[in-house]
Amino acid sequence: MKLNLKKATLIQRYKRFLADVILEDGSEVTMHVANTGAMTGCAEPEDTVWYSTSTNAKRKYPYSWELTQTKKNHFICVNTLRANQLAEEAILNGTITELQGFDKLQREVKYGEENSRIDFLLSHFLDDGSTQKKALKTYIEVKSVTLLEDNQGYFPDTVTTRGQKHLRELMTIVKNGDRAVLLFTVLHTGINSFKVAKHIDKKYADLLQQAIDSGVEVLVYKAKISPENIYLSERIN
Repeated sequence: MKLNLKKATLIQRYKRFLADVILEDGSEVTMHVANTGAMTGCAEPEDTVWYSTSTNAKRKYPYSWELTQTKKNHFICVNTLRANQLAEEAILNGTITELQGFDKLQREVKYGEENSRIDFLLSHFLDDGSTQKKALKTYIEVKSVTLLEDNQGYFPDTVTTRGQKHLRELMTIVKNGDRAVLLFTVLHTGINSFKVAKHIDKKYADLLQQAIDSGVEVLVYKAKISPENIYLSERIN
């Protein structure tokens, strides 16, 4: 994914969706933050903010925070909307080798017993000679990993009841005979290994282990990030 970003200096992030920054010309503005999470370690005052600009005249805040460049020169994608876009790009271009051989890709499909939407549903149609072809289905839930502590990457960065719900839904998918995949997209250049954050959300960690034991697959792919480009590039552990 190509990017066209400009840089600013962070003053503060507040009310979850807003941040005050200083532009390169010295002016102070407020920009939109597409991230509902804690953003731990991703929003320190005086960090460099890389932002995009919208041409939509109806937007109150035309600038959107896309990347953080930390004082250690790590790049972090803080726009959580990018995780699904990058995952789809990596599925379609063959980077994620474990998710190939499908005939149809659908986004945001309703499923499950708890009123959920799966990020991606892949279907592989079997030609058994009948008029209605049977489909092998792969349900893919995407998560964004940006928490770095003591040189270790973690998810989640706060207690996530929504994430717990998704794990229960994925376990039900496997129980019903379909394939379920949890795809962690590592959007922090300083993270080279991944662990579930048991010290932050023990219930999520316990549910994830149950999900793995039940047959839910876990994939972790890291992104290459710069102000010009961002893309998932390699699988890590």
